[in-house]
Amino acid sequence: MTLVERIKEVAKNKKGWNLKTTAEKAGLGINSIYRWRTQTPQTDKLASVAKVLGVSVDYLLGETEKEEPVSDTRDMEVEEALNSVRMYQGKPISDAQRETMKGIIRAYLDAQDKNE
Repeated sequence: MTLVERIKEVAKNKKGWNLKTTAEKAGLGINSIYRWRTQTPQTDKLASVAKVLGVSVDYLLGETEKEEPVSDTRDMEVEEALNSVRMYQGKPISDAQRETMKGIIRAYLDAQDKNE
C-alpha cells in the first residue's frame, strides 16, 4: 500500500474524510496529499497529516502496524533511538524485543523523574 493509499484509508475509516478534507485539516493546500503520489512529502507536512488523523508517521509510511502516535517527546526520542537498533551481538532484534526494551527504558526514565 502506498503512502497516499494509507492516508486515504485512515482518513476515511477513522474520520470519514477524503484526501482534500484531510489536507485542509492539516493546514495544507487541497491538492498537497495527491502530489505525494509522485513527490516525497516534507517531514513537517507528513507529521501534520499524521497528527490530524491520530496516527504515527511510521504507520502512514508502513513502517509499523501500530497506529497510535507517540505520546510525548521523551517517548518519541526512545522510539526513534530503538527503531534504529536492528541487531545486538550480531543477532537480529525482533519487534517484540524492541517493544520490551522501550517499556524498560520508559519505566527507568519515569523512576528517575520521580527521584529528582
